[in-house]
Amino acid sequence: MIRLAIIGAGGMAGQHAKQFRALEGVEVVAACDLDGDRVRAFAAEHGIPAAYTDLEAMLARDDIDAVSNATPDGVHKATSLLAIACGKHILCEKPLATNAADAEAMAVAAREAGVINMVNLSYRDAPAIQHARELIASGAIGRVMHVDASYLQSWLVSHAWGRWDRDSQWLWRLSEGHGSKGVLGDVGVHILDFASFPVGDITTVNCQLKCFDKVPGNRIGDYVLDANDSALMRVEFAGGALGTIQATRWATGHHNSLKLSVYGDEGAVSVVLDDARDRVLTCFGDDVHEARWTSVEAPATPSIYRRFVDGIESGVNDQPDFARGAALQRVLDACFASDAEDRSLALAGAERPLDLPA
Repeated sequence: MIRLAIIGAGGMAGQHAKQFRALEGVEVVAACDLDGDRVRAFAAEHGIPAAYTDLEAMLARDDIDAVSNATPDGVHKATSLLAIACGKHILCEKPLATNAADAEAMAVAAREAGVINMVNLSYRDAPAIQHARELIASGAIGRVMHVDASYLQSWLVSHAWGRWDRDSQWLWRLSEGHGSKGVLGDVGVHILDFASFPVGDITTVNCQLKCFDKVPGNRIGDYVLDANDSALMRVEFAGGALGTIQATRWATGHHNSLKLSVYGDEGAVSVVLDDARDRVLTCFGDDVHEARWTSVEAPATPSIYRRFVDGIESGVNDQPDFARGAALQRVLDACFASDAEDRSLALAGAERPLDLPA
């Protein structure tokens, strides 16, 4: 039995609790949050026997094997490093950190400690993206020439998630002072991974970010609303392909819409998660000349929660690990710098045409 603790008691922590409690061989034994009332309510809701407001006290327990870190982005580093120092295997929410230096420090610490470490890039769970990667790696579409990817949200328009202007769980995501890197850091990290996982490293980026006015003075209480809402990126991949990648919170009519199209000189694949998580659209062979697309069912794949637990049991670290999280953070950092400097930037060390596991 693997005994796991959850750090954080917000909305995403609830998803972690549900996923881990559903796995055979896992027991969620504790949760920790700075807000005592919130963590006690969280523990009661999810049947977790112990609630803490002192992270060091929780991590001192020898019977806790692993932690799931669902804290806000700005505290990922401090909380993760403490857990790693205590020898706990760790699954951390994305983005891994708020800058590349911190993310790389976390990756080094996890590697040196020998703990299983993964980043919750949850859209890797979609069978469609895994199958698309396999098709591209097999050469089915030939040389990749062009990539188009988008992550569209509408919670600044829609009340489907609740009222962003009244709820701290959304307001902090709009405020740099509360640790947010905006839509680029929040969901941009997902679409950057979604695009580069099947294609290969991003080597050059040109990015434009924008924070739109939302309320008079762009401030609500302690929250200064200054984090970016929309991100547009032009990128080049290690194999030479060009790509366009976008993320926004203003996409009316979309809740969480991810789309990826990869075009090669012999064919193409497309993944539209809104339509199906287990379907890949393909255009190969004679279909290329007729511009005809075929829907292919992708084989089932285990969730990242299952793969994290399997890694603890086997001792083999699955992907995406902290090193992958740090690599993505380097791209995010380059995006911010590109926007600030209004120019394209090359990424040092990004040279793999396809990011295959070692």
